[in-house]
Amino acid sequence: MKTILIVLITVMGFLSWAQDSTVVYDSTLARELGADDYGMKSYFLVMLSTGDSIIEDKAIVQKHFEGHLKNIGRLADERKLIVAGPLNSNPKGYRGIFIFDMDDKDQLEKALMTDPAIKAGLLNYTIYNWYGSAALPTYLDIHEKIQKTSF
Repeated sequence: MKTILIVLITVMGFLSWAQDSTVVYDSTLARELGADDYGMKSYFLVMLSTGDSIIEDKAIVQKHFEGHLKNIGRLADERKLIVAGPLNSNPKGYRGIFIFDMDDKDQLEKALMTDPAIKAGLLNYTIYNWYGSAALPTYLDIHEKIQKTSF
């Protein structure tokens, strides 16, 4: 009898916890973020890799990569590019990633060609469709509050 009572109390406690952990759905926010019923949406994931161009002049290479960083900032300010970052050395030659919040692949390719390092062939790219949380772009506002130094 004691065992049944312990199991009953445990199950009731679990049911009580499960009821308290209900999701509070915000339909307005979901609509603003373009979320589907799962709170997700489609993005474009861009894998950057080492390009085919060889530029011997280090000053020109540096200028292209400075433009690359400025372009990242511009596209982020426009809320088109929501994730960007370099990758550590790896056997695939991947240099970095971009996640774009854009609906049209042609528009994405035009945006990629505004990057001086891509345009000069110092970086190549491969585009993938990616399905992730519709809340992803909201981190940009928080990042600005914790970023002490800018590129």
